[in-house]
Amino acid sequence: MYKSFYKLQRNAFEITPDPSFLFATQRHSDALSSLYYGVHSRKGFIVLTGEVGTGKTLLLRCLLQLLEKNKDVAYAYLFNSKLSPTDFLQYVLSDFGLSPAGKSKGELLFELLKFVVDRSLKNLTTVLIVDEAHHLSTDTLEEIRLLTNLETAQRKMLQIVLVGQPELDDKLESPNMTQLKHRIAVRTDLSPLTSEETAGYIQRRLQVVGASSHAQTIFPPDAVAAVYRYSRGNPRLINTLCENGLISAYGKQLQSVTPKIIDEIAEHFRLRVPSARETRREDAPEPDIQEAARTLLKLYASLHKQNSPEITAISSRV
Repeated sequence: MYKSFYKLQRNAFEITPDPSFLFATQRHSDALSSLYYGVHSRKGFIVLTGEVGTGKTLLLRCLLQLLEKNKDVAYAYLFNSKLSPTDFLQYVLSDFGLSPAGKSKGELLFELLKFVVDRSLKNLTTVLIVDEAHHLSTDTLEEIRLLTNLETAQRKMLQIVLVGQPELDDKLESPNMTQLKHRIAVRTDLSPLTSEETAGYIQRRLQVVGASSHAQTIFPPDAVAAVYRYSRGNPRLINTLCENGLISAYGKQLQSVTPKIIDEIAEHFRLRVPSARETRREDAPEPDIQEAARTLLKLYASLHKQNSPEITAISSRV
């Protein structure tokens, strides 16, 4: 609707997790590097957590793109984690291309173990990825713990990636999950964007869809500041505010989204300005895998015809 008016090739702020829109902040690049390093090095059990809308699923899609470039990697991707242990095993087998029909739980488990062991003997990597893992039941988490026992003296046979909201951390911290918690080899998290990153995020998305020279005209600094004020740097909320901001500005035939428009949208979506205490941010942690991050970002950028200036810039800083 507004694309031709703003000279855009497609919608810039869809909430679907499209890897071409990756805005590689230091935290996102560190998290992606941690996930890829954990899988590639066969560390076994990997956990990524973050609040709703911070980009976890988008990061997973980027990871899957990278894994698909390796012919020795097979993965099962579970996005509905509200399953019983038997349904969980059936889904995993099916996603690995195996037939779960008519099999008991014991037979399902045997079939999965045989598949993983056979691939390990051929030095192939097998990955189980569970999104929305905070919804996993205690019984299903116990099944996952048992799967982490698959190992040789040198490496883990099955790489397990759990991705979820902070409730997943709470579950893993519970006394009955101690054994599983102690098996975590790589643990990372995502946090909201800073005000500067929010500006870069908006500009990056507009550039991807064709607004290379007029991105700041569409969203001037005062409008970006309003978006950050209400979104608190949450990418999903940024998308919602910006998408509706473009629709509203187009309806008024304005070349720029104004702070007043963002205020009106925030009121419509019942978004409030957080207090000073809520907006206080801790200092970002120092990256501990800088070389891995630099290498991985270069690899990811090479997968896209249009290299990301943000990825290139961060790679040079890491």
